[in-house]
Amino acid sequence: MEFISHLQCAQCGKKANYDTVWNTCPACSKPFVVIYDLKKLKKSIKKDDLKTREPTIWRYHELLPLLDPAHRLCLGEGWTPLYHARRLGQTLGHTELYIKDESSNPTGSFKARGMAVAVSRAKELGIKHVSVPSLGNAATALSAYAALAGMKAYVFMPKDVPKSFIMQCVAYGAKVELVDGTITDCGRVAEQQARDSGRFDMSTLKEPYRIEGKKTMGFEIAEQMNWELPDVVVYPTGGGTGLIGMWKAFEEMENLGWVKAKKPRMVAVQSDGCAPIVRAFTENKETAEPWLKPQTIADGLRVPSAIADFMILHTIRESKGIALTVTDSEIMECLQLISTTQGIFPCPEGAATLAAFRRLREQNWIKDKEKVVLFNTASGLNYLHLWFKTP
Repeated sequence: MEFISHLQCAQCGKKANYDTVWNTCPACSKPFVVIYDLKKLKKSIKKDDLKTREPTIWRYHELLPLLDPAHRLCLGEGWTPLYHARRLGQTLGHTELYIKDESSNPTGSFKARGMAVAVSRAKELGIKHVSVPSLGNAATALSAYAALAGMKAYVFMPKDVPKSFIMQCVAYGAKVELVDGTITDCGRVAEQQARDSGRFDMSTLKEPYRIEGKKTMGFEIAEQMNWELPDVVVYPTGGGTGLIGMWKAFEEMENLGWVKAKKPRMVAVQSDGCAPIVRAFTENKETAEPWLKPQTIADGLRVPSAIADFMILHTIRESKGIALTVTDSEIMECLQLISTTQGIFPCPEGAATLAAFRRLREQNWIKDKEKVVLFNTASGLNYLHLWFKTP
């Protein structure tokens, strides 16, 4: 708690007081990130101190943005399994293939990590009403943690979102509004209503704390691999919080002396029906133009624009990584391949990482014996409608 230094804008560098309620930077409207006093922290905690701690994200509480543990909300999020995917690897001729399976999180996705931290911090700041635009998983996670905190949640989702997400949000007591359009349209409605009503906007990277929960995926990879980071991390990228968050975690661990300087090459995977980051990366641009008419079966990848586009692109390039697209047919093929070899029923976004891995192996971008971690970000159970269309 004494290790938090301040908030800092990722774009213009403006510093902000940590004790104030913030969304984005008032100077440039870009994301704030939490900065820690790592020199002080290095003297106070060692990685071996983690061994006896609870198997949740809160095992890393010194590197999470909560001042008083009395406000901590926990449903058992984090410490998800990292499987050595031997059968899948054998099928593909790659022995060092791993799957980080986020489907065992509360509400069935990695979104629980970010919302656990963000809602905890909102509770600490005295916030009573929270809202989020979502394609499903973020909405259910916010609804669950808001219920635990005694807050009122308002969620805004596209009309074509899977009905299972709507039902879960309603069950948790959230107010659901369906919007005719994309996640970007949902974001505009949510932001306008937040301004008019005084609700706190929990949109992706439009507040400083969800990324802090997401970065725990990076801490866990390191700890579960005995503090030896993999060579490659393959991640499905919509809003990009997880990708950016893990890179932040890797840098923090390097500064603490927990891992070596060599960090993973970060691979951002998008659908060919919605690929603003891939297009910007390929064209060597610093920001991404919005994608018109986004279409893909992987709802979490149907994000036409991201507020943190410049942060995503910076992470890929700094890590010497790459961004690439996959097709919906490849996603469905890989979804079944993961299921039949590893007994994991992935979401389509998770299956997209395997499709990307296969492509990169064919191109020899990923070498023999390199350790590769694929991320399955959610359970496939919310996407059963895809199978009714499959013979």
